[in-house]
Amino acid sequence: MFNVLLTPTCVVKRVLREGVVEMKIHGKVLMMMLCLSTAGFGATAAGAATGIDADTAPPPARDERAPAPRDGYVWASGYWDWNGHAYSWVSGHFVFERRGAHWVADRWEQAGSHWQRVAGHWEH
Repeated sequence: MFNVLLTPTCVVKRVLREGVVEMKIHGKVLMMMLCLSTAGFGATAAGAATGIDADTAPPPARDERAPAPRDGYVWASGYWDWNGHAYSWVSGHFVFERRGAHWVADRWEQAGSHWQRVAGHWEH
């Protein structure tokens, strides 16, 4: 027999037996918590690198037409992602606006004979 509690932050607590509680955080809530926990930290171009390294140059960026502006959001243009074997296009999307900062789009930089992806990030 066990009880299940859903907290306001969507953490599921399951009481297995006296004094033993199992906690699970739903995936979307975990992502939101991680995003909010890093919201106060301004990334620089050097600190935004994701460690993705490719031995071939990415294709030219696709010509995407940004949708109409939305209050409180900034358009992050699409980019090529590398899965270790091939590039795949990631379509642009809106990101929450940060007052006093500007969005630097995802990009690939050549480093010797390799290419490194620098993730999109906010700069102050």
